[in-house]
Amino acid sequence: MPNYDYQCKECGQTFEVFQKMSDPKLEDCPQEKCSGKIRRLLGTGAGLIFKGSGFYQTDYRSESYKKGQSKEGSSKSKTDSGKGTSKEV
Repeated sequence: MPNYDYQCKECGQTFEVFQKMSDPKLEDCPQEKCSGKIRRLLGTGAGLIFKGSGFYQTDYRSESYKKGQSKEGSSKSKTDSGKGTSKEV
């Protein structure tokens, strides 16, 4: 369930509400002394994760693949770091 940000048009208060996507939008300010209408703000959203066929296979690599990549990357950095550092006398 996502969090929605709302802002009152009258008092300017901004607040966050944890709602289902199917729940109706809130309309009235929750402040006791305010009777203003509120509007839902556009947010950055949450990180959605799509799993299943039709998505990139590289998004969800197995642990064994990640370990192999990290070993390969560390061995490359060792060989690359030695290049160009020796001097001929």
